[in-house]
Amino acid sequence: MAMFGDMFKGGNIVTGLAIGVGFALLAPVVKPIVRPLAKSMIKAGLAAYDQGRVALAELGEQAGDIIAEVRSEMEEVVANGEDTDRKSSQRGKLEDARHGGRSP
Repeated sequence: MAMFGDMFKGGNIVTGLAIGVGFALLAPVVKPIVRPLAKSMIKAGLAAYDQGRVALAELGEQAGDIIAEVRSEMEEVVANGEDTDRKSSQRGKLEDARHGGRSP
């Protein structure tokens, strides 16, 4: 490890040249091993991306369905007048509580 530290600190130039030549000589030997590995990693990444994209689309679709259901229920409440009935009954309960259950 000190060899790399010395090289980056302006140390022995021969060490740097030796490492460069070593990489140049090993590249043709390592390339047939690294290329299939890199391809399989890219395939796995693309498969994960596609699965994530499908899952996100399904999540968005489910959220849209829930929002549509809630809006539909809200429109039904307004159309049936249940909202106003509920408010008037709550007002009556509030007035009863204010007067201690007695009529004014």
